Amino acid sequence: MMARSQQKIRFRPAGLGIVLAAATTLGACTHRADLASSLAPVDVRERHPIVLRDAPRSLDVFVGRSGGGLDPRQAEDVADFAREYSRSGKGGLVAQVPTGSRREMAAHDTLNGIRSALARGGVSGQALSVRTYPVVDANLASPIRLTFASLQAGLPHDCGQWPSDTGVSSMKEDMTNEPYWNFGCSSQATLAAQVADPIDLVRSRSEGRPDIAKRMGAIAKIRDGKDPSTQYRQETPQINSTVGGR
Repeated sequence: MMARSQQKIRFRPAGLGIVLAAATTLGACTHRADLASSLAPVDVRERHPIVLRDAPRSLDVFVGRSGGGLDPRQAEDVADFAREYSRSGKGGLVAQVPTGSRREMAAHDTLNGIRSALARGGVSGQALSVRTYPVVDANLASPIRLTFASLQAGLPHDCGQWPSDTGVSSMKEDMTNEPYWNFGCSSQATLAAQVADPIDLVRSRSEGRPDIAKRMGAIAKIRDGKDPSTQYRQETPQINSTVGGR
C-alpha cells in the first residue's frame, strides 16, 4: 500500500506538468491568432477609401437691405459657380429664395443679378428653378442658396474618430504594431478634395492627338544622322551661380 501511494504521488506532478504545458501551448496559439486578426485593414487605402458619390454643391448669395443687384465679388462668385455647373453639374440648378424677411424686393433684385451673372458664366436663366423657404429669424442673414448635384470624391466617414485607445491600455492591441485607425484619414480626405475631376480617380484619360510636325522633324533628324533630342536654352541664371554655391 505504501509503495502504491508513493508511486501515485511520484507520477502526479509529471501528469500535471503535461497538462499545464498543453494549456500554455493552446493559450499561446490562441493569443497569436488574436494578435494576427485586426479590427481594421492595415492599408490606409482600404481603411479610408476614396469613394465617388452624387452630392449637392451650394453657393450662398447674401441679400442686401437695399437690394440693387449683386456686388462685384458676389457677381464673380456666381459666374464661377455657373462655369462649374456647366462643367460637372447634373440635373437642374435650383435657387432657394427667402420669404417673410421684409426683404422681398431686395431678394427680387438679387435674384435678377444672379440670373445676369449666370448668363455671363454660360448658363441661361431657363435652367434656374426658383423655390422659396421661410425665414426663421429676421435678424440673421438669409441668403439665396444656389444648388446643383455633381459627382464628388470623398470618404465614406468622418475623420477624427478614435475607436480604440492609442495608449498602453490593451496588450492585444499594443502587441500588433499596427497603425491606429485614424492614421491617414486626413491625407485621404485632402487628396479627394484636391482632385479637380473625380473620374480621374477611376480611370485615366484618353491620349490626345500626337504632334505630327514634331514627330516628322525628329524622324528627319534621325535619317540625317543628327541628334533628335530637343536642346532647351536656359535664359535665367542658375541659383548656385547667383548665390555663389557649388
